[in-house]
Amino acid sequence: MARGKSFIKTNPDRFRLNQLPYLLAILPYLVFTLLPLIYIFNHALKPFDELIEYPPRFFVRRPTLENFGELFRVATTSGIHVSRYLFNSVVITAVVVFLSVFLSSITGFALSKLKFKLKAALNRANTLALMFVGVAVMIPRYLIIESLGLIDTFFVHIVPFLAVPVGLFLIKQFIDQVPNELIEAAKMDGAGSFTIYRRIILPMIKPAIATIAILSFQAVWNDAGTSATYIDSDQLKTFAYFMNTLSASSNVVAGQGMSAAAALIMFVPNLIIFIVLQGKVMNTMAHSGIK
Repeated sequence: MARGKSFIKTNPDRFRLNQLPYLLAILPYLVFTLLPLIYIFNHALKPFDELIEYPPRFFVRRPTLENFGELFRVATTSGIHVSRYLFNSVVITAVVVFLSVFLSSITGFALSKLKFKLKAALNRANTLALMFVGVAVMIPRYLIIESLGLIDTFFVHIVPFLAVPVGLFLIKQFIDQVPNELIEAAKMDGAGSFTIYRRIILPMIKPAIATIAILSFQAVWNDAGTSATYIDSDQLKTFAYFMNTLSASSNVVAGQGMSAAAALIMFVPNLIIFIVLQGKVMNTMAHSGIK
């Protein structure tokens, strides 16, 4: 038996002349999309005199990092510095991304390739969960979190985000494409279920894993609602929540520079993780089975 596989590249390596009309068509949309990002970059680097300048200028003339310095010198009324909020966000995001990828992938493997009772019911329950938006389950989620004793604890930032129905659905669909003969051959060689998951399944679902990592990262890193709803202690709140409080600053003009600096700090990690993982998301492997 010969195993075959083919690769579908969605990002061509070379520019072709017949692509020019498509590039010209999306150019206005690209410019319109980039304008807010360019504005944030310029506003974050403007000194105070350019922030209060009238008429205002779009582009910065004398770039400076003083807005970032001012941002990290400021403290809330409770004495909590920005570095604490940023540390909380980094730790929470790292833990959630790792655990959500692991739980989604190993559960998807179980629902796709293992045999056990209630397997079909669990699949239907996950599909049903895809139909509910976050707002619709806000009250039940609050009651569950309260009953578990997670209110005003660090774990309230982590536990609710570990359930990723769309991630489980996507990974299961990927694993469904893996030939059952490949799994059976590994079992005949003495491989256990976890070995099959680690050495066969994981390498074959990297595009799905990259997608789930991006979605989980963005959901957790940009989340301010958890800190506002479930957290009372300032030392447990996140950077996204702190950024939202900057708009309430008494000095509105000076606060614009700090708000832009905070927005830039929020945006750059999203850009970096997408650039790092987008190759695995865009260039997927099409499994042709066993011939």
